[in-house]
Amino acid sequence: MFQYSLDNKRYHTLNYYYKNYFGQKVFKVSLNANFSCPNFQNGSGCIFCLHGSNDYDTEKNNDLVKQFQEVKDILEKKWPNSLYIGYFQANTNTYAPLTELQKKYESILNLDKVVGLSIATRCDAISDDCLDYLVALNKKTHLTIELGLQSSKDATLKLINRGHDWHSFVACAQKLKKSGLRVVVHIINGLPYETKEDMLTTVKLLNALDIDGIKIHMLHILKNTPLEKMYLEHPFHLLTKEEYIDIVIDQLRYLQEKIVIHRITGDPNVQDLVAPTWLVKKFGVLNDIDKEMVKRNVYQGDLVNTHSK
Repeated sequence: MFQYSLDNKRYHTLNYYYKNYFGQKVFKVSLNANFSCPNFQNGSGCIFCLHGSNDYDTEKNNDLVKQFQEVKDILEKKWPNSLYIGYFQANTNTYAPLTELQKKYESILNLDKVVGLSIATRCDAISDDCLDYLVALNKKTHLTIELGLQSSKDATLKLINRGHDWHSFVACAQKLKKSGLRVVVHIINGLPYETKEDMLTTVKLLNALDIDGIKIHMLHILKNTPLEKMYLEHPFHLLTKEEYIDIVIDQLRYLQEKIVIHRITGDPNVQDLVAPTWLVKKFGVLNDIDKEMVKRNVYQGDLVNTHSK
C-alpha cells in the first residue's frame, strides 16, 4: 500500500492527510459567500467560467452559517464524530474589503467542530493587508489557500483570458509559502491546443514551488460561455477519457509524494455541460485511474528523482 493512502490509492489522498493530521474524519463544506472576481470586474472573465466555480452548489443569498449547517446536519447523521473545514469556493474569496473577509471567515470559524478554512482565490487578489490577516488566521486554525492557475503556459493563459501570467502566479505562490501558508493549486487538463507535454510541464514547474496540494480538473465546456462559442465555431480536440487518465497518471508520477492530491477529475453540473459527456461518471473515472496505476505498477512521485529536472 502507498504510504500516504488509507485504501488502494497509489497517490497521496486528502482523506489520508486529514486523518493523519486531525486523527479523525474531516469534511470540507462548500460555501458561496457571494464574492465577485477581479477578472469579471476588469473584463469578461475566464472563457470557461459561467458563474464562478461551483456557483450552483449553494444559494449565494443564503446566510453562510445556514449554508454550512444544512450540509453538516446531513453529514452528521452518518458520521456523528466528524470535524469540518469551511470551504469558501465560489469566485474569488479574498476579493473584498478586509472587514468583510473577517466577518465572513470568522462566522464559520466560530461554529462548533470547525477546525479550519480553505479559501479559493487568485494570485492577483491578495492585498498586503489581506495577507497579514491570513498569516494571523493561520496561527489559530488550519488554513489553506487554494490558488487558481490552470496552466503554466502564458500563451494558454492569454487564450483563456486568465488575467495574469505565470510569473505573477509564481510570485504570489512564493510569497504565500514564505509567509508559512499552505498552498493548493488548481490546474486544468485539456485546455485548447495544449499538448500532453504542456500539461506535464505545469506539474513539473509546480513541484519546484514546494506547493502543499493540487487539484487536477478536466476541461469541460459549459453552455453560455465564451468557451462554448469558441468550441462551436472552431472545434478543438477534447481529451478522451483514456487520454485524460494517461495524462493524470503521468502527472501524478512527476509530483512529489508529499503533495496532497485534493482532486483528480472534474465534477460539472450536468444541466450546463456541453462536453465531454464522459465526465459525468466521476467515480468511473476515479476507478479507472486506480486500475490503470495498478496495471502499470506506478505510484505518485516515482519519476521525480529521475526525470523531473
